Amino acid sequence: MLAITSGEPAGIGPELIVKLAQKERTQDWVVLADIELMYQRAEQLGLPLHIHEYQLGESITRDAQALSVFHCPLAEPCIAGELNVANAPYVLDLLKTAHDWCMNGDADAIVTGPIHKGVINESGLVFSGHTEYFQEHAGVDKVVMMLATPGLRVALATTHLPLRDVADAITPESLEQVMRILHHDLVKAFGIEQPKVLVTGLNPHAGEDGHMGDEEIRVINPVIQTLKAEGMQFSDALPADTLFTPYYLEKADAVLAMYHDQGLPVLKHKGFGNAVNITLGLPYIRTSVDHGTALNLAGTGEANTGSFEYALTVAQEMIDAGR
Repeated sequence: MLAITSGEPAGIGPELIVKLAQKERTQDWVVLADIELMYQRAEQLGLPLHIHEYQLGESITRDAQALSVFHCPLAEPCIAGELNVANAPYVLDLLKTAHDWCMNGDADAIVTGPIHKGVINESGLVFSGHTEYFQEHAGVDKVVMMLATPGLRVALATTHLPLRDVADAITPESLEQVMRILHHDLVKAFGIEQPKVLVTGLNPHAGEDGHMGDEEIRVINPVIQTLKAEGMQFSDALPADTLFTPYYLEKADAVLAMYHDQGLPVLKHKGFGNAVNITLGLPYIRTSVDHGTALNLAGTGEANTGSFEYALTVAQEMIDAGR
């Protein structure tokens, strides 16, 4: 069963789910949302929708134009495209419920719709993102953010940090944790027996033998050598400006980039609208759309379902690979 969080109620998450529900499904979906919100968004889009209010253990509908929804009430009525800080706790309630289900074995994976970090923090709740939220609640020391689109997977050694803080955050201990998690989940969650991973350098030209920075010599390559000695197939640190070319990528199962804007612009150029965000290192599967709440599109019916659909597909593939 996939636990699907509908995300920021004023954004496009609820309507993307309504659009995807128009077809019969081969998966069991349970959507966590305010039922009235889902009906309201379906009416705005002019789409038919029948909702089965779901309780744990009940049967789940796969019918076209129908959804099983676990009702989580909004604090205040929601208008598409208009943020309301009163509804910020509702968004976190969705995440907490989905997390609890997976930890208790009631769901097999979480697929998250887009959220708006700003309005959550404006409400007085401290929130830095889905990835960090699930890490804290699952009680794990380290998680890894990976985005994927058909033909390319990019994991990150660091995530949401100012650029001036990145180099200090790449320590031997942290980098080794990231690389071990990445290797483990490529094997266990993706069914890749001997994953081959390309690793970017931190500096231009991968430091050019220490003339443009020495993090490759001091930190990155020594960690890589340790893991190579255990039989893992990581490349030495490679210049990021040439790594993302067919010559290298056709031989790789994933890329490990050192920071957010080193790897993700390439992936999003290749697959925006058909990409998925995956959190590795959790005790359960979590995938997500690769886009934001798109408040300007909310309620118009113009938002593209591609990324959400791919997030559902990848979650199912990971469930199947781990069986």
